[in-house]
Amino acid sequence: MGSGAGAALHVVVIDHRDSFTYNLVQALSGHGARVSVRLADSLSIDQLEQLAPDRLLLSPGPGSPEQALFAHQALRRYRGEIPILGVCLGHQVIATSLGGRVVATGAPAHGKAEPIYHTDEGIFAGVPNPFEAARYHSLAVSREDLPETLQIIAWSDSGMVMGVAIPGEATWGVQFHPESFLTPDGDLILSSFITGIPCSGDRRQQQPERMDSGAY
Repeated sequence: MGSGAGAALHVVVIDHRDSFTYNLVQALSGHGARVSVRLADSLSIDQLEQLAPDRLLLSPGPGSPEQALFAHQALRRYRGEIPILGVCLGHQVIATSLGGRVVATGAPAHGKAEPIYHTDEGIFAGVPNPFEAARYHSLAVSREDLPETLQIIAWSDSGMVMGVAIPGEATWGVQFHPESFLTPDGDLILSSFITGIPCSGDRRQQQPERMDSGAY
């Protein structure tokens, strides 16, 4: 499984029909990754396994994480085997998959940039603290209902959960949009996801070498 030695890392993006998905694809391709995009509502685990991903990205999207059924299946299949990043809805999928809960923020954010603070661990290592990031969401992971198996690694001025990680695994979620022009340091986060943070079962840990973007 996975890419051969010397080939580009293969990132599979599970797309929840979101307008930001291809901005993420472009950003990931900029780090030399080979990126494939598949719609969440027309993909099976068998088909995902045939793609042999080295990295998995759960995209933003409309609706609630409970409705993102395939993302939950993919997360269960690949947790601890390859690095996984959830963005916005994908972040909420990671939290709810472990028993967390999402709640209405009370003040929906659509293209709002604000400071994000972090623990300087994992995908946030070397990222300025705080850094500006773009928020596009009306739901957020509940801090009060966070399971012990999930660690908060980023938060807003108000204490809203902006990033989570599963300790001991290369699985992270970010509520903000790292690909946005309103997140100037987001490229550092995506770079760490692609090149820097292996997990115990990670098949591929080296620097990707070429750009090759695929689709559907």
